[in-house]
Amino acid sequence: MTRRIRHTWQMDVEPTDEDLVAGAQGGDAEAFRSLVARHYDRIFRVGFRVLGDREEAQDLAQDVCAALPGKLAGFRNEARFTTWIYRVVTNAARDRLRETAVRQRAWSGWGEVETLERGAAEARTAEHAWLDEAMAALPHDLRETVALVLGEEMTHAAAAAVLGISEGSVSWRMSEVRKALKAQAGREEVVR
Repeated sequence: MTRRIRHTWQMDVEPTDEDLVAGAQGGDAEAFRSLVARHYDRIFRVGFRVLGDREEAQDLAQDVCAALPGKLAGFRNEARFTTWIYRVVTNAARDRLRETAVRQRAWSGWGEVETLERGAAEARTAEHAWLDEAMAALPHDLRETVALVLGEEMTHAAAAAVLGISEGSVSWRMSEVRKALKAQAGREEVVR
């Protein structure tokens, strides 16, 4: 349930992320709950795309939400809250990958997020299976870039801000992804 601000003309206005952050930073529990409710799906989705495992992504989302009250103290409104939360989730996912052997299983669920969002468990097509395999073969930095640019439909500039790299580096990474996928498709075509 989202808190609404009542104005003198008695019209309900949805509070902005910045309003909710300011309230949460000031100790307003309802503002914090609203902020988490608004962004939980985004946190889970990015975690799932980076980690490739539903249970790991759920654990990550819960860990991020549990740590969020302390992390909000460091939020300075220098970027949009969504950019900041993407960075928090991406960094937490990186830490989780470093700490576990999930790296081998990363991206086994690429493409399943859309299926999960529709609420139906459909069989993955051969194209999805191929994409899973091809994405799993990419280095981690390229996978996380693809997760933000293609999966979250971010601009190269927005992905660069989240990843803490230059926009040119994001463009280079996406070029490397295209080359790798094209090479993989070419190798499979020769085998057939």
